Amino acid sequence: MDVEILARIQFAFTIAFHYIYPPLSIGIGLIMVIMESLYLRTGKKEYEILTRFWIKIFALTFGIGVATGIIMEFEFGTNWAVYSRYVGDIFGSALAAEGLFAFGLESAFLGVLLFGWHRVKPWVHLVSTIGVFLGSMFSAVWIVVANSWQQTPAGYHIVGEGLNTRAEVTDFWAMVFNPSSMDRLVHTWQGSFLAGAFLVLSVHAYYLSKGRYVEISKKAFKIALVVATIFSLSQLISGHSSADGVAVNQPAKLAAMEGHFKKSAPADLYIFGWVDKEKQEVTGLKIPGGLSFLVHQNFKAPITGLNSFPVKDRPSQINAVFQFYHIMIAIGMILIGLTLYASFLWWRGKLFETRWLLWIFSFSVILPQIANQVGWYAAEMGRQPWVVYGHLRTSDAFSQEVSANQIVFSLIMFTIIYALLFVLFIYMVNKKIKHGPYEESSTLVSFQSF
Repeated sequence: MDVEILARIQFAFTIAFHYIYPPLSIGIGLIMVIMESLYLRTGKKEYEILTRFWIKIFALTFGIGVATGIIMEFEFGTNWAVYSRYVGDIFGSALAAEGLFAFGLESAFLGVLLFGWHRVKPWVHLVSTIGVFLGSMFSAVWIVVANSWQQTPAGYHIVGEGLNTRAEVTDFWAMVFNPSSMDRLVHTWQGSFLAGAFLVLSVHAYYLSKGRYVEISKKAFKIALVVATIFSLSQLISGHSSADGVAVNQPAKLAAMEGHFKKSAPADLYIFGWVDKEKQEVTGLKIPGGLSFLVHQNFKAPITGLNSFPVKDRPSQINAVFQFYHIMIAIGMILIGLTLYASFLWWRGKLFETRWLLWIFSFSVILPQIANQVGWYAAEMGRQPWVVYGHLRTSDAFSQEVSANQIVFSLIMFTIIYALLFVLFIYMVNKKIKHGPYEESSTLVSFQSF
């Protein structure tokens, strides 16, 4: 493999592993705020126990997320020097804002969140929980803003020539509110809420299926189910809005997502399929004119196809973009079906009697994670061959002095380290789950009796 492909693989691996944890932190953070608010409102000890239990898992997730995120910053300098120079002013502004508004908020309240029980008043601890949750939300804001600027640049001008070319911010708020940032931010937040909610659903469905911590798990399951139902449905709205933006700002990406080649013709919407790039056709189950209807509310409206663009300006891995995009959509629909059916059984009073559904929820934690990963891959691979859309090609952005052997060695090293971190994370989380939400067995007995 050449240096460009290896550098892309290494960065994709690094960020994909890192991206397991921040969404979980954001989602668990929301659940903790709800649980602790219910504790203050009702005074019921069960909600305090649940909050303290999930704070422990949040702390593990947050810590691994911070550790795995640091490496990406070094990769910008080592593997992507031209890119770093080009976007330095843009990313510098966004990351400085992240440090000020996100890390500052999190660090101010994190100590109270972790160690403040019985040391501060309950409402002060709730404020700290909210502060840490908002800090994680704001952190996502600035990362998504920076990435969205690469997709739809705004609020800048280009200065310098040759290797010294770079983008300078001319309007900070235009850069922040670039054409894709808000749609992508809302979609990312909602995906994070689902990741956290389904982790809570998974753990407490496991407890319920095993007959452990039954009453307290019912409360936690209901809280997480409400969150999961709301945001699985709202993902349809934000996803549609984001796709509309892609149709306007990145038509080549939209065409790749649905395997649409004709220059200007009605486009079908595929449920599933396989793209043959050489024959320029897709084999699969489709809704004729479905994409045209979603974009223009007209089944016969033309959609810009891949043949409207020079081959060098199209995504090279069209089938991969197509598959990743459709896997994300399929999982989204599965999550909607699961949550709506569970909500229906809750309404009928049969939710916790349906053992097979609890078994499915026990393993459902993996679904939002897969959806988040493949959605990110579809967005990033669909932007190719540009690292900054329409301005800087990926082939021109990597460091010229880095050799393939150096990248292979560091990739192997990162793989080993990340594998160890992942095993440690799973071991620690599993240990917390097996221990359960109660601090002592005597507490368990008294609450089960109650």
